[in-house]
Amino acid sequence: MTDEWKAPAKASAESGDEKSWKLLEKTLLAGVQEQRRSRRWGIFFKSLTFLYLIGALILLSPLISMEKGASLGSGYTALIDVTGMIADKEPASADNIVGSLRAAFEDKKVKGVVLRINSPGGSPVQSGYVYDEIRRLRGLHPDTKVYAVISDLGASGAYYIASAADQIYADKASLVGSIGVTAAGYGFVGTMEKLGVERRTYTSGEHKSFLDPFQPQKPAETQFWQSVLDTTHQQFISSVKKGRGDRLKDKEHPELFSGLVWSGEQALSLGLIDGLGNASSVARDVIGEKELVDFTVEESPFDRFSKKLGASVAEHLAMWMGFQGPSLR
Repeated sequence: MTDEWKAPAKASAESGDEKSWKLLEKTLLAGVQEQRRSRRWGIFFKSLTFLYLIGALILLSPLISMEKGASLGSGYTALIDVTGMIADKEPASADNIVGSLRAAFEDKKVKGVVLRINSPGGSPVQSGYVYDEIRRLRGLHPDTKVYAVISDLGASGAYYIASAADQIYADKASLVGSIGVTAAGYGFVGTMEKLGVERRTYTSGEHKSFLDPFQPQKPAETQFWQSVLDTTHQQFISSVKKGRGDRLKDKEHPELFSGLVWSGEQALSLGLIDGLGNASSVARDVIGEKELVDFTVEESPFDRFSKKLGASVAEHLAMWMGFQGPSLR
């Protein structure tokens, strides 16, 4: 083939390669753009799902409103549930109970407050806070009476709270009392020795690790810890005596402060309660307003999730290790 024929053929081949490269480039560019669009839509739908879940949690959240009883007549009875462990970040935390109490006392239509209790107790700090707030609110609103009504169980810290009320009611088979303090842990000293594990603890302060379950107890530290529990117990007893006054038969029955529990029927004869009844009967027959309006603060699922998420790992580890404060239960 002559050079005259080779030149057009070469140019044609180069033109074909250029077209192929451009086609490939367009194809790759289209693929990248499609991936970008897919990512954008993926982010959009994920964000939409997240917003939907947040909205659902907000809409499903039980809310307390001062207008709860707006559709009712001239008056009603405020109902506040104290259920489960009395502790921070729990439904029966002091903040939740106190918030409910304040809302109830500020409502002009509330003719009386019923604390419906079903709890084994819990933190002496949380219980003491609620006790003090009940007495403070009673002082500010002397015409609004507070009645504690124990259902299945009103023990220890729960009875601490109940003793601040004007009167206490329970079912004849309810369990009432347990005026005592406990602080429990575990000891793994023998187990560590059998496993051949050496515990190495570095502290600043002679007694900083006195609750360490992997070290032997020292008599002086055990005596000190007992004094802390005894002091808390005396605070509990003093509050119950102040709340119950002469109704309490403690002089004839010193075992009232031993940590024992009694049935509602027995508790009535001991002065631990004032009568037998339930929330409805107290509202109807004692307060005189049978309509019950629930003022219990209930956290939304989102709030509960946030609190659980924000709980300190060190706190849970400390509890597992045996470093647990006094408990009224």
